Formats: sequence, structure tokens, C-alpha cells
Amino acid sequence: VTCHIALIFPVLAAACLHTYIFTCMSLSTTCGNHVHRLSCETGVIIVQNSLYGRADGETCAGGKTAEEVANTACSLESADNTIKTMCNGKKVCEVTPAIFTTDPCNDTFKYLETSYSCVPAIHLIACEHSLAHLQCDAGQIIHVYHADFGRRDPNICSFRRDKERLQNVKCSRPTNKVAERCNRRSSCSMRAASSVFEDACPNTYKYLELTYTCQRKYLKGESHTV
Repeated sequence: VTCHIALIFPVLAAACLHTYIFTCMSLSTTCGNHVHRLSCETGVIIVQNSLYGRADGETCAGGKTAEEVANTACSLESADNTIKTMCNGKKVCEVTPAIFTTDPCNDTFKYLETSYSCVPAIHLIACEHSLAHLQCDAGQIIHVYHADFGRRDPNICSFRRDKERLQNVKCSRPTNKVAERCNRRSSCSMRAASSVFEDACPNTYKYLELTYTCQRKYLKGESHTV
């Protein structure tokens, strides 16, 4: 799978960039408290960088006073990691500024801006109490993009299940445990169980949803683009 970027350049609009490998990058900008949406028709989202605040006086400036757009050095330091945690490895991701617990500049009209790419990935779902099997061919290793344990869809893993245990679709939580266990291995199994992952909703029938790719296993001393 060739989806690596050697250098990252600033972009003003959706653009195709190339370094050693041709790659496409998209830019999503959302004003104020509206829903910020990232999506991939094919592949999954990998966030390159994200800004919450204001970096110029033109973006989302329509109808605003000069004072509201004057501070162009306003950004929330944790925004980049927060958006990566929420969105990496998903096909569609929708968030609002309500996910941020602090306001970097109270008197400034802010926007959320994210540059991201869509990369090929394997999508896997394991119903609660079953095993998730991650497998790569010889000479390749696993790289987990994202994993969630919980429920965000009433229809997934619903066969012969009590409907009351399928209704809570806001209990899914990101987890690093799959990546910690499986990254850089050629095969890996993990049980989708509350004893393994944080149980965000005890009375809900959950599932493990993850995306990963198989990368070439480079020999020691062999150069490659990351």
C-alpha cells in the first residue's frame, strides 16, 4: 500500500500534492459552531493537521466586525490531536467545536479547519465476545489507523439481539489497545470484550470497529519514505 507522504505543504483549497508518491489532500473549513464534516468516498480519513481558532482575517469573516477577526494568532494547541483521535481511520467524521473544553480566544470569531487525505484501508467489525483477526501477507506488517469499541449504529451486530440493547448509538469510544497490540505484526487477534476495552455503556451490546493497512516490512538499514 503506497499512501505515505514525505512532506506536507500548506493548502488553500482541495488540491492534489505529490512528493515521492502522488497523493490527494482535501481541506474542510467550518465557521463558528456548525458541524465540521470530513469524508472519503474510497479509503479512510487520515488527518494531516487541524486548526481551531483564527489564522487570518479573511476566512469566515463575512458579516463579522473588525474586532472579531483581528486576532490572527489564535489557535487551540490540542485541536490537532483531538481531531486525529476522533476522525482518523473513519470514512465519515462529524464533529462540532463543543468537543473542545477550552476557548483559545473568547472575543474572536473562530473556525475549524482540517486538511486530510483518504488512504486505502481494511475495514473490520467484530461483534462483542468474538475475535477480530488482523492479517497481512508475508513481508508485510499491520498498521492500525483507528479502532472504536461501543456502538454508533443500531443495525451492526444486531441479529437476534434484544432491541433495547441496540438503541444507544452514542457510546462508542476510541481505543489505542488494538494498535498497541497489533502494530508491526503480520497477524494479530483481539477479543471484542468489555474486559479488554473500556465499557462505555454496560447495558448495550457492543462491537469493535477498526481500520488498518498492511505495510511493507522494511529490512534494517533499508531506506523508505514515511
